[in-house]
Amino acid sequence: MDFSFRIANKSFDFLIFVILSTLLTTIHASIHIYQNQLFNEVGNAYLLPGGSEGLYASLSSDNSATDGRSFIRFENITFWRTQDAADEQSEMEHSTGLIQAVIFAAADRNNIGGSAYGGQRSICCTPDLAKLEGCKQGEVIRIPSATEINWPMVFSIQFNGNDLSTQMNNAEVPIKKTGMHNLFFIACDPKLKGTVMSGKTVWKNPDGYLPGRMAPLMTFYVYMAIAYLLLSAIWFSQYMRFWEDILQLQHCIAAVVGLGLFEMILWYLDYSNFNKTGMRPVVTTAWVVTVGAIKKTLSRLLILSVSMGYGVVRPTLGGLTSKVLLIGATYFVASELLDITEHVGTINDVSGRARLFLGLPDAFLDAFLILWIFTSLSKTLEQLQAKRISVKLDIYRKFSNALAVAVIASVAWITYEIYFKATDPFNERWQSAWIITAFWDILSFALLCVICYLWAPSQSSQRYAYSEDVGEEFDDEEAQSLTRGQSNGDVSLVKQEQKNGNAAISDEEDESEEDKRE
Repeated sequence: MDFSFRIANKSFDFLIFVILSTLLTTIHASIHIYQNQLFNEVGNAYLLPGGSEGLYASLSSDNSATDGRSFIRFENITFWRTQDAADEQSEMEHSTGLIQAVIFAAADRNNIGGSAYGGQRSICCTPDLAKLEGCKQGEVIRIPSATEINWPMVFSIQFNGNDLSTQMNNAEVPIKKTGMHNLFFIACDPKLKGTVMSGKTVWKNPDGYLPGRMAPLMTFYVYMAIAYLLLSAIWFSQYMRFWEDILQLQHCIAAVVGLGLFEMILWYLDYSNFNKTGMRPVVTTAWVVTVGAIKKTLSRLLILSVSMGYGVVRPTLGGLTSKVLLIGATYFVASELLDITEHVGTINDVSGRARLFLGLPDAFLDAFLILWIFTSLSKTLEQLQAKRISVKLDIYRKFSNALAVAVIASVAWITYEIYFKATDPFNERWQSAWIITAFWDILSFALLCVICYLWAPSQSSQRYAYSEDVGEEFDDEEAQSLTRGQSNGDVSLVKQEQKNGNAAISDEEDESEEDKRE
């Protein structure tokens, strides 16, 4: 979600300032790397966003301690101005250009910048503001926090003479108060237009380098991995026990269960390494994201195939196979692009605009799949009711109820997610934001558990399979009632087989025509 400095008067320049806060630099985990990053003009200032993270207050005040401390550290920060800007300065002058590094919490957002006579809000001090606010012209307007006089924190870096570059002294800022913290590099001098910066900053929480929003997810993935492990143990024990009676559909379920366990383990390992080292290798995260995209795609295709009656009402998907594979491939690409944008190389606790735009195709495909699933499920239920196959009909009714509950829960959660983001423009509820991500994993796991329960491997698995035999048309009790009252048993059975044989042929023709229509 975009972080904003928007205040009551909602000035245009300050809104641009907010937008730029999401255009974050090239980064690797909690070590933010800046490689010749250009300052952007916003209002009467030039800005370079340095990062936004949820940080907890330090548990220890001992600077020599490794654990328990929370800080932002500047390392090798160097600024280069243009040659023209340097040539305008005298070699003998001492201060020929000022750049300031500003650290502030979301709660103190109104302490940066000011407005003269209720007009347009400015980041840098102007002559009018110097008279009204008492700020120093040419510097960032800073109003001390009501609870901490030294906060927001401002560091000043000066160019000397006609030097092309200047370097910031390495410094470490201890975090004494829990909150969403933001870092900006700001230049108020118009002559510093075109200035670029290189270097890095290190952000650390008391328990490691994970940003505050991501930290709870590491523990969450441990519990999810345990849950998938228990489901895998139960499923695969039955899977191996009744191997000879396994249906094709149950092979697909086994693949999704295995991928789910693998994905949760990979996410935990990715976050654990991230937390320990502060680095998030792009290749490793890309593999984790790819496994997750494959699992999500197979999960949706599994639900679609079950809804179509694959392996239960029809032996194959027939003419629909190519369409199912096409929607699967499309969904995989959309999901992969979205997850790569959201996770690979990402550390800041502020969501970017790219995620919004890439999320639209993903949401559209999900909506299309839901429509297709329920349409197919309705046709499957009609076929089972027409054929009076009570055992399969009962399973599909339970599956349809579970799917309806999942869709209702999804719509409700999406509504809550929109409300959550709309009412928290400054990301001040970052400590509970992880629940938004966790819900979808929990819902997916719950629906998978329902499918595993309904189609659990057993010695009677084949009774749920597609069959052209007589037993496909009626359940055991109905067959017994039909044959019990016949005096000429052999002749009656032959007639019944002929009748059912003709019905089976008719059903196959109907299914073939249905596939063509779809």
